[in-house]
Amino acid sequence: MKTAFVGKGGSGKTTLSSLFVRHLAATGVPVIAIDADINQHLGAALGLDEAEAAALPAMGDRLPLIKDYLRGTNPRIASAETMIKTTPPGEGSRLLRVSEDNPVYDACARPVELDGGAVRLMVTGPFTDADLGVACYHSKTGAVELCLNHLVDGRDEYVVVDMTAGSDSFASGMFTRFDMTFLVAEPTRKGVSVYRQYKEYARDYGVELKVVGNKVQGQDDLDFLRAEVGDDLLVTVGHSDWVRAMEKGRPPRFDSLEDTNLRALDVLRTAADSAYERRDRERYTRQMVHFHLKNAQSWGNERTGADLAAQVDPGFVLGESLTASV
Repeated sequence: MKTAFVGKGGSGKTTLSSLFVRHLAATGVPVIAIDADINQHLGAALGLDEAEAAALPAMGDRLPLIKDYLRGTNPRIASAETMIKTTPPGEGSRLLRVSEDNPVYDACARPVELDGGAVRLMVTGPFTDADLGVACYHSKTGAVELCLNHLVDGRDEYVVVDMTAGSDSFASGMFTRFDMTFLVAEPTRKGVSVYRQYKEYARDYGVELKVVGNKVQGQDDLDFLRAEVGDDLLVTVGHSDWVRAMEKGRPPRFDSLEDTNLRALDVLRTAADSAYERRDRERYTRQMVHFHLKNAQSWGNERTGADLAAQVDPGFVLGESLTASV
């Protein structure tokens, strides 16, 4: 199942997404962790040192390889050059699965050893000097969106994405690619304002959104969040000595995380599992096509010189019964 962590900058979404990844890995399930934030900190939160994090391959730099592989033998896609970030799969496309080996993972993913096992980590890559003033960061996250559009995941398989801050996620259709979106909110007016904005933007797309209250220090903080977000408040997380040690680069074993925070992570997994059971595969595919057609009309047709609406396979539905390469 696919989960996203969103929230305002500094809310703790990277820390919580890394804790969730560690929690899942400790149970032995396959996990792909993706850093799709302009501030690339997920690798460090998972224990990589500065040099290791800097050496991670950027998905954005490998977009031609990703497109060429995913295109497969799909007759509706004339060439990899005509694929854009929203291009949907169809008959003949190659699909990705969480646990398999494939050229995309070979090029873009690296194993990260955690207490409970290894996870695959993929990163969009940082904003570079060459990008300043001439590029939009969402051109980099397009590689993530394309992979999510072609990814078939099953029960007890997890994709965890640390998203861009605030409402930047709505610059593409990627916000609809998840079974569950966890919005990390501090008990402040700014924290809940991002929640209101996100909920408003996502309202018409069936996005399952739950709030994780972070840095909650007492009953007053809890009461504030309950009053502001109501039933969307799923769980709260407070101070953690384990997290403080992790942020200093000296994390103890994960099983020594405070019991209250371990229980909070259990709540997150239960919510994600429940959302997966409600997954609407046809709606998921329709939304993929919807955003592809919008992008095609807005800029894609002009940029590629092709009618990108013709890439849509009307009879195709992305689901678990499909094989990884068709």
